[in-house]
Amino acid sequence: MGKSSKDKRDLYYRKAKEEGWRARSAFKLLQLNDQFQLLDGVKRVVDLCAAPGSWSQVLSRELFEKNKYQNNEDDVEPKIVAVDLQPMSPIPHVTTLQADITHPMTLAKILEIFGGEPADFVCSDGAPDVTGLHDLDEYIQAQLILSALQLATCILKPGGSFAAKIFRGRDIDLLYSQLGFLFEKVICAKPRSSRGSSLESFIVCLGYKPRPGWKPELKPNTSTEEFFQEAGIGRAKVEFVDLEMPDEERIVAPFVACGDLNSYDSDATYSLEKEMSKTSLDPVQSPTAPPYKKALEMKRNGQLKIVR
Repeated sequence: MGKSSKDKRDLYYRKAKEEGWRARSAFKLLQLNDQFQLLDGVKRVVDLCAAPGSWSQVLSRELFEKNKYQNNEDDVEPKIVAVDLQPMSPIPHVTTLQADITHPMTLAKILEIFGGEPADFVCSDGAPDVTGLHDLDEYIQAQLILSALQLATCILKPGGSFAAKIFRGRDIDLLYSQLGFLFEKVICAKPRSSRGSSLESFIVCLGYKPRPGWKPELKPNTSTEEFFQEAGIGRAKVEFVDLEMPDEERIVAPFVACGDLNSYDSDATYSLEKEMSKTSLDPVQSPTAPPYKKALEMKRNGQLKIVR
């Protein structure tokens, strides 16, 4: 995040730095939790596409500090696993894995950390680098959600919860329908800290219900379509029996706005006191592997030539 004057007036941006969050996205999970109580009674959580770690920070604080976990024989210690292809700086009480969420070895490692027990909650705040082509961005994001859902179906306990970032588009109800086969309740939520000008929302799935007779298993080089095919929610089979095809049943998830109406508006800018307007807040955590890292090293060694 930069240090432009607009960023200074984005209250969520400033509050994230003031409160020690690595990114303003932490407030999105906090508001989702306030609305749906996703973390009540939760002991095992998987945070997918976790870097830079703001959601993992929320999980750590909510499960260990806010709930005042007591290290005694009667209380089960919560376990949090954060997974991302990018490296992450350590977070208290969080086990970080630099791994591919679609690889079977990643699933095996998570289960090992959990002692073979299933997860109570799986979340993902991951998103692709947007191109500006909305149809393409929505498709790639849907595939990322399905990839996260693959792992979730392999590790979630019955009745568990799943939450992930989505891009709402004209075909989003197809994804709602697929999720409706696996969860009791599917809700589309828009936290107040998420800018209204963005297509971003969050899909909240409550009450995981495994498909009867289906045993999900991650396999290398298997597409999301092939993975869910055995569950009966993959590609539909078209049989040319009757020219009059019945209307396909589609599910529209209810849309819920999360966050107190009195809280800050993410699309608004706010005037600051003169002293604060001149103050720049440094990032809580510097990037561990920025794309420009090699360029900086080359510049230090005099290997980077600037052509004008």
